[in-house]
Order: sequence, then C-alpha cells, then structure tokens
Amino acid sequence: MQFLLVGVVVLPLLGALAALLPAPPGLKGKNPDQAVLRHGVTVTGVVLAATVALAAGFDHAQPARMQATTDISWIPALGIRIHLGVDGISLPLVVMTALLTFLCALYSYFHMPTGPSPKAFVALLLVLEAGTLATFAVLDLMLFFLAFEMVLIPMYFLIARWGGAGKQAAAWKFILYTLLGSVVMLLGLLLIGVKSGTFDMVALATDNGPKAQLSHTVQLLAVLAIGIGLVVKSPMWPLHSWLPDAHTAAPTVGSVLLAGVLLKMGTYGFVRIALPITPEGMHTYAPYLAAFAAVGIIYGSLACLALVRKGAKGDLKRLIAYSSVGHMGFVLLGIASMTPTGVNGALFANIAHGLITGLLFFLVGALKDRYGTTDLDALAGTTGAALYGKAPRFGGLLAFGAVASLGLPGLAGFWGEMLAMFGAFRPAAGLSRPAFLTFMVLAGLGTLLTAAYLLLVVRRVCMGGTPHLAPTAPLGADGDPERPAAEAPAPAPAVPDLARYEYAAWSPLAALTVLAGLWPAALLGLTDPAVQQLLGGGK
Repeated sequence: MQFLLVGVVVLPLLGALAALLPAPPGLKGKNPDQAVLRHGVTVTGVVLAATVALAAGFDHAQPARMQATTDISWIPALGIRIHLGVDGISLPLVVMTALLTFLCALYSYFHMPTGPSPKAFVALLLVLEAGTLATFAVLDLMLFFLAFEMVLIPMYFLIARWGGAGKQAAAWKFILYTLLGSVVMLLGLLLIGVKSGTFDMVALATDNGPKAQLSHTVQLLAVLAIGIGLVVKSPMWPLHSWLPDAHTAAPTVGSVLLAGVLLKMGTYGFVRIALPITPEGMHTYAPYLAAFAAVGIIYGSLACLALVRKGAKGDLKRLIAYSSVGHMGFVLLGIASMTPTGVNGALFANIAHGLITGLLFFLVGALKDRYGTTDLDALAGTTGAALYGKAPRFGGLLAFGAVASLGLPGLAGFWGEMLAMFGAFRPAAGLSRPAFLTFMVLAGLGTLLTAAYLLLVVRRVCMGGTPHLAPTAPLGADGDPERPAAEAPAPAPAVPDLARYEYAAWSPLAALTVLAGLWPAALLGLTDPAVQQLLGGGK
C-alpha cells in the first residue's frame, strides 16, 4: 500500500519525462504522434489501475485512519517531511483524479486538440495529474503548497497553446488570479508552521497536538490568508471571474480537468487544513463564507439563465462554467456549516460535480466538433437543435448530464446539495442559525433556478422541429413534383451520433453518476468517520 501511493504520485512525473524522449523503434506505431498519445493512455491507465488497487486494499473498517503512509525527513532545517497518506476523505478524490485523467488521455488519443506537438501535450497532462494527485495525498503543509502550485503551469500552457478563441488572455487571467491567491495562502501556511513548530497536517489536526500553540489571533490571520488562496481556486463569488474565460478558451480535456479536479483542490484544502487546524478562526469566518457561497449559488444560476435565453448569443461552454460557480457554492456552504452533515455533503458534492460536469464538458466539446460552435442561438436556430432526432444517443446523454447536474433524486448531484442544505439548517454550535437558515433558503432557490436553465438547455439543444430529411413533394399526374425541387425544404445536416471512443470515454462517468445516486452509502461510509474524527480534534 505504501509503495502503491508513492507510485501513484511519482509515475505520472516519470511518464512526463519519458513522453519527451524519442519512442523506441518497436513502439512508434504509424507515426511518432500516435506513439506519444498511446504512451499517455498507457501511463494514465497504469496510474488508474494503481489507485483502484489502493482503494481495494484500503481498510474500509478504519476510514478515519491515515493509510499507505510514507514519512521521510526532507528538509530537516525547516522541519519539512515527505509525508504521504490517504484516508476516507482523500481516497475518493485520488481515484476520481486518476479516472478523469485517463479518460482525457483516451479521448485525446482519438481526438487530439488542435495545437503544437502531442509530446508537449501529453507531458503537460501527466505533470498536471501528478500535481493534483499529490495535492490530495500529501500531509505536510509545505508539500501541499508545492503540489497546489505545480498544477498551474501545465494548465496555463494547455489553455494558451491548445485552447480556442481568446486563449492567451484567458490563460493569463487564470494564472494571475491563482498565483496571487497562492502567495497569500503561503503566508498563512508559514504562520501556522512557525507558531506551532511543525508543518505536519496530521499532528496539527489533533487537539492535544501542536495546534494548541496557535492563539485565536493567529488562527484568524491564518484562516484569512489560507482562505483567500483556497476560495480563488474553489471558485467563490466574487473571485470567480477567471473561471468562465478559462473554461470557454480551454480545450475539451482542459475544461474537464479544470472542473473535475482543479476546483476540488480549494475545497479539499478547507476540509484538510482550515477546519481541523484552525477551528476557532474558521468559526469566526464561517458566516461570511456561507454568505458568499449562497450569493454565488444565486449569481451562477442567474448568469446561466441570462446566457440561455433566446437572442443572448450565449455560449454553452461558458454556461456550464457559470453553473460550476453555483454548484461549488453548495460545497462551500456545507463546509461553512462546520457540521459532519454539511462537510459530508460538501465532499459528496465534490465527487458528484467532478463526474457530472466532466461529462458535460466532454459533451459540449463534442458538440462544438460537430457543429463548429457552442453558441446556443446558432445551435438552436428557430426551433431547436433537435439532437434527439439527429443523434438520439448523443442527445439522450446530454439530457442525462443536464438532469444529473440539476440534482435529480436518484443521481449523484442530489445527495451533496441536500446534505449541504441540511448542514446549513442546523449549523455548528455558536453559529447564527437564523443567518444559516437564510443561506439555506437562498440555496434552495438556487436549485430551482438551476433546474430552469438546464431544462431550457435541453429544450433548445435536444428538442426541436428540424426533420431528418426533407419531406417528399406531392407528385403531379405526369409523375413530376408539383413544385420545383428548389422550393422543397433543404434536408437537415447530418450530425454523427456517438462514436466508439466517445462511448468508452463517457460511459464510466454516466455509470458512476447513477451508482453514486442510488448507493450514496458507498461514499458516505468512507467520508463520515474521517470527517467525525477531523471535526472532533482527532478523537
């Protein structure tokens, strides 16, 4: 187990180095580009297999205990250690990261985004995977910061080199926002390490450990500094404005990983660092965090409603990006409640959002490949894009993703949002219940607005009156059409239905969305004991 976790973190880095080297003669295939793309699929597939083995070997009877741990001194002068481990909180995120990266590599093998050499693309994809996996596996504050920052450069280049219109501006906005937030976060992490005498996250999470050295003022300053870096990545309104531009410009796989994995790094930091290490500081700021989260839920939904209306020239990719602001608002609201129910809901919503929004970005990217645009007015025309008639499997899967995203009971999106609102209904002791009840009502209104805009998306993209073929003109007595052929309605353009590689890349996400919706205990059984221990100060 120990070597499995180390291998999961290190193997993508080794694979990134290997991707830049010439392929051995026997492995080149038809051309070097195909060889390096196959290399990406192989490495991410091995990493996924290792995470599945890690999950299978995980002691599910003790999910609150750190398992597969490695603890080696790295920089003794600063007390920084190479400390790795997973528990019931981090294990689902590790598996989801490996799954989404593998599916992105598989999709890219058959549909490489337009841009420079595939070598650089695969290397950046693997470095990005290594950074995200390390973020969820490290247990040292300084290593967490290094892993947190490690993902910025590969994502910047994925957007700037393989993105679409406005890619340079979007890439710069992404990296400037996240870097500035991270600089402030580093100050908070250093403050905790200096005042407590250690950077060990496990030791700091216990009530009778080093965090006893952290005064109330220190906790307030630390949460404020760390929280700024985390909410930028989450993303919380009003620090979210980099997200729609980055998603709109990014290639399909970049959008999938940005929504499915990178956003989770911020909310994971709250659960792993802010809640257990600085509980007094979090208690002070929790109402403000919940207020911003509730506003973000409403704001994201209203922005989507504005984009989906006729004549707005709304971009479907941008709409899904704004929907993430609302969905991640539920995660932040659950965390702000500081209750086991709310935090479990936040962790469940993290996984659900990764699966569902990852699927939606795959689908929207494929829609752009088929139509050449994601402009809703251009797609829908006067009656609707009629995907149900032109490409029924594609249209059905898009409708499935939309209803899963709006939180339909029986699918994964329902449980996280419901538990987050239950957490707000009865927040932790000392938090204003009337205020949190207000936030809960706003969140409930957000679910109604979410259903409204997503059903409008289904109406405009999946339904419509465009026929498969032009109707046959009636024949005259001589057997000729009664009107010239030029007057007959033009046949609707053909839209390819799902290809085999699209089935392979998207089916796991749809299946897991159904499984998590029907059997939430599989995930909550992992997270709940770990959350109880984390909020209980290690008890």
